[in-house]
Amino acid sequence: MVKALFEGLVSDDYGNAVAVEYIGDEPTYVVVEDGFYYHVDAHRVDEQVMEFFKQQVGENKGMVSEGMLKMMGKNDLFSKAAVDNSLKNVDKTFEQLYEQGIPEQGRMLLGMLGFRVTIDRHGEILKLDMPSAADNSGDE
Repeated sequence: MVKALFEGLVSDDYGNAVAVEYIGDEPTYVVVEDGFYYHVDAHRVDEQVMEFFKQQVGENKGMVSEGMLKMMGKNDLFSKAAVDNSLKNVDKTFEQLYEQGIPEQGRMLLGMLGFRVTIDRHGEILKLDMPSAADNSGDE
């Protein structure tokens, strides 16, 4: 069963949280507007967000690779090769996410970091709030 990847992280253009409901096996984000319930294909919204992530990873491969190695606590040649290979095959990773979903703890962490997707009743992304890296320039 396909999951709504960003459940709990999607809101409408008024800032209201958007619920997830299933129609058969297909997840939908439910946008309520003027008393009407609009069921938006969650996969379509999620694909737009994942496409943005893929673009960001492509543009910042070096920084992403370095960050992943730091998180893993590794800095050897074999770990770097494995991380670089996984970044090359990011499409396969995203396919797995669609099947397994993002764990609830991961979604909670994203929410705490300020990640938020704002959509309209047609499922178009109006705004994508992303956590930004902390400024470590030394200005205090």
